[in-house]
Amino acid sequence: MSFKAYLIEQSEGKISSRFASLEEDQLDAGEVTIAVAWSGINYKDALAATGKGRIIRRFPCIGGIDLSGTVVKSDSPKFQPGDQVLATSYDIGVAHHGGFAELARIPADWVYKLPAGLNLREAMVLGTAGFTAGLAVARMEHDGLKPENGPVVVSGATGGVGSIAVEILAKAGYQVHALTGKAEAADYLKRLGAREVILRSSLDLAKIKPLDKALWAGAVDNLGGEVLSWMTGTMKQAGTIASIGLAASMELKASVAPFILRGVSLLGIDSGYIGDPLRAEVWRRLGSEWKPVQVIAQAREICFDRLPDVFDDFLQARVTGRTIVRINNP
Repeated sequence: MSFKAYLIEQSEGKISSRFASLEEDQLDAGEVTIAVAWSGINYKDALAATGKGRIIRRFPCIGGIDLSGTVVKSDSPKFQPGDQVLATSYDIGVAHHGGFAELARIPADWVYKLPAGLNLREAMVLGTAGFTAGLAVARMEHDGLKPENGPVVVSGATGGVGSIAVEILAKAGYQVHALTGKAEAADYLKRLGAREVILRSSLDLAKIKPLDKALWAGAVDNLGGEVLSWMTGTMKQAGTIASIGLAASMELKASVAPFILRGVSLLGIDSGYIGDPLRAEVWRRLGSEWKPVQVIAQAREICFDRLPDVFDDFLQARVTGRTIVRINNP
């Protein structure tokens, strides 16, 4: 059986990507074969497909770190043909053929039945971005964060992870302050539930103090670098920061003062290899009390053929919210 896929290849050190027709026996090993309905598009996918980042760990590789669809074959007792499922994270789309294809074969331990409250489209509006945002909130709450502790700031708030974090925190009763470089996105962020919108240009990041005015009970950071440094110095006593991304920088220049004088916690959020029971619990909440209906309603949809056209939007920070690609008609 042949199928259409978006293949990332390397030749003489140069990375290229293209649509290709593949056969089922070219798929990687796995117990569950899925007819893919939707895939999400992430900044990581754009880096991988364009070669702008060292994302792919083996070539060739079908891109796409997310997928949802219907099981067509299963060698696992956990799944039956006809089951609607999703798969994100692990090695999908970086070292195992991913979701930018009409057919995928995935190890059973990486596959989850569609959570109650979500359809296949909604699952990919969430995808890795939604799971990462949910994992951040779950980890922060485990560390003691509560709405009554004070406001929570979210950086990179118009991105996929940031948008979903803003909405699920607001739904959970937190006073959310959205930090963004896009003044034109203020109304969008307030529709998601942000109490206040802060422009990055209003911060004096050239004069970051080790201990500044205590503002935040919690923080979700998608940027790294100076913004994360600023956050560490502006946390309240026993505040909690979830470090998710590095869109601005991999570096962190900070003092130990907030950690030893205010008891601040810095939590690293690795959504790639977190397993059960936490992964299943986060997906359950994303389909129920955390379901980000505004982000879902406003997601951008494209057809499979247009996939290569949107990567530059991600690389040039022209994307707000989530973008998903229809692979097959569900």
